Amino acid sequence: MSGHDNLPVQVEEPIDNPGLPEHHWRPTDVDPKAEKRAERQVAALFGLSAVCAVLFVVAYFALEVGDNHDTVLGMGASNVALGASLGGALLLIGVGIIQWARKLMADVELTEQRHPAASSDEDRALTVAALQAGLEESGIARRPLVRNSLLGAVAILGAPAVVLLRDLGPTNAQVSDAETGAGLEHTVWKKGMRVVRDVVGTPIRPSDVEIGDLFNAEPAAIFETDENGQPLIEGVPLQVAKSKAAVVLIRMDPADNTPARGRENWSVDGILCYSKICTHVGCPISLNERKTHHLLCPCHQSTFDLADAGRVIFGPAARALPQLPIAVDSEGYIVAQSDFTEPVGPSFWERDS
Repeated sequence: MSGHDNLPVQVEEPIDNPGLPEHHWRPTDVDPKAEKRAERQVAALFGLSAVCAVLFVVAYFALEVGDNHDTVLGMGASNVALGASLGGALLLIGVGIIQWARKLMADVELTEQRHPAASSDEDRALTVAALQAGLEESGIARRPLVRNSLLGAVAILGAPAVVLLRDLGPTNAQVSDAETGAGLEHTVWKKGMRVVRDVVGTPIRPSDVEIGDLFNAEPAAIFETDENGQPLIEGVPLQVAKSKAAVVLIRMDPADNTPARGRENWSVDGILCYSKICTHVGCPISLNERKTHHLLCPCHQSTFDLADAGRVIFGPAARALPQLPIAVDSEGYIVAQSDFTEPVGPSFWERDS
């Protein structure tokens, strides 16, 4: 309550002496000037929080990251500025709310007798009334300065969250060249691109793969270089390409394979190629059960049947592993027929199916 004219009314206790110490009024309960001063302090804390949120957005765009990034005391200036400003925004809102509760909200001691677990209708009505009274005592309706400054600080705090969405990468609409592998629906795979061994980058012939074998593989594009020996894809684009286009190559008896409709020609003599990225939360998987053709994710035990179009047979994954259609080129090496026909990795809300 505000001001000495509106001091909380002492409630009669159920017993003469419940053991509570004598109540001492706070300065803000009896001194209107102290109350206004505290209100301004709380509003100032919320205002400083808004300033920190704005500084976060400014630092995000103003400070460079990468090989030649700015530094502060040997640390990346961008990381320091973003962490300090976002931490300050959250901290100041928290401190402001604590100060609001300690200095301006009602300061009374409450006691109640124990009652059965099932409350009566009367008790429920009293509880609702008490909650309403607490809302009124918080002063949120009577203190527009505190209320509006809090709402403003919380609203502006959404700006860093919106800015950080930019780091999720370019959207499909922003990707003009699917070869970059950016966006949600594309990888660097394309028609005729060879399937090569992971790490070493050597191409694979069907004769290199025995029944029961499983190879970790990547697209040849991530190992290609120009006439000067410089990688054609490097830096962040390379990491994006490798993380999204990683596949597993497995060979089984062709009689064991049950291809999905329209995928009858996606294999080569029992050799199948699937995304290595789990469709649950994106963990890399390659734990192969040779006899059952089951592929297990080590993170949450999602299990996929590679002999049945990568169908999920256990675990939290919601959809089958995407399959890469493969063929053999004129030199006898395994190549992709196209990119994946569906997005790889975890499901997302913009998927059509």
